Amino acid sequence: MSTTTNEEKRFVIVRTYSAGVFAGYLEYREGKEAKISQAIRIWYWSGAASLSQLAMEGTNNPEQCKFAMPVDMIEVTEAIEILDVTPAAKANILGVPSWKV
Repeated sequence: MSTTTNEEKRFVIVRTYSAGVFAGYLEYREGKEAKISQAIRIWYWSGAASLSQLAMEGTNNPEQCKFAMPVDMIEVTEAIEILDVTPAAKANILGVPSWKV
């Protein structure tokens, strides 16, 4: 059992080959497999030109974003890009209300 807190883990954006984009805490990565805790599916974003800008600055249009509610843990098998998120962008991303129907 790990005693590492979320504050000690990398908060990242993970782009996968076919499952979409997720933001959350990187638990581990091995090859193309990654495990992400408190994973938020980024279904649609507005207010950032790319995932790179989202990771660096967050969004300047949070009301137009569609970020799903976080799930405790997800394992993805085709992680093709992992971006470290700045503290300011992390706070911004976590501040976007969960998109629900």
